[in-house]
Amino acid sequence: MNIVANDIDYKILNEKIRDGQKTIHVKNCLGQRFIAAGMNEKNITIEGIPGNALGAYLNGANINVLGNAQDATGDTMNEGKIVIHGNIGDAAGYAMRGGSIFVQGDAGYRAGIHMKAYKDKIPSLIIGGKAGSFLGEYQAGGNIVVLGLNSEDNDIVGNYACTGMHGGKMFIRSNCKNVHFPYQVTAKKATLKDLVEIEEYIDEFCKLFGYNKKDVMDADFTVVIPDSKNPYQQMYVAN
Repeated sequence: MNIVANDIDYKILNEKIRDGQKTIHVKNCLGQRFIAAGMNEKNITIEGIPGNALGAYLNGANINVLGNAQDATGDTMNEGKIVIHGNIGDAAGYAMRGGSIFVQGDAGYRAGIHMKAYKDKIPSLIIGGKAGSFLGEYQAGGNIVVLGLNSEDNDIVGNYACTGMHGGKMFIRSNCKNVHFPYQVTAKKATLKDLVEIEEYIDEFCKLFGYNKKDVMDADFTVVIPDSKNPYQQMYVAN
């Protein structure tokens, strides 16, 4: 099913997607918000630029964006997959608790904040380029991977990465010599054993965007894990 979205209000667009066939192609998207929010069992391809909260509360649908996306993509998503063939705005994957987001390019500020995991639900956010400040703020679970493939230096994450982190892991394709992590986390050079944990993500990323897996993996990675399950006490309570 094809939908031309030029002059369609976001509510009408979502009604068409919800009531349409299982496989849907949206053309000429012009910033409509909340596309596919809460949906499952849909395969949606989008040409153009979807607006804020793309795939919010996603519950199993697959979304493929042939371009950039705006803020809050995958907000609180539960299951499914979102693939962005471009850059993404702020707060991608906010509080996501399952599923995966693959971004070919850069991510804005506060990507992956409040990510969490529960039982067999382990969310993943893979960013092919750089990530802005406050990456993984208050991360409680899941995996965040930043590859910096379009960067000529090691500064591929912004300021205040992992602030308040108390669960999950972050993998950064850099030696992170210039990154100042908060004291409630441990950042170390990733071992081969560590990298096994993200091999599946890297494999899918390379297949999606046409990269060579060996080239991507042939680099120093830094793995970041929390030291405390109660970082708020360390940050706000005087000893």
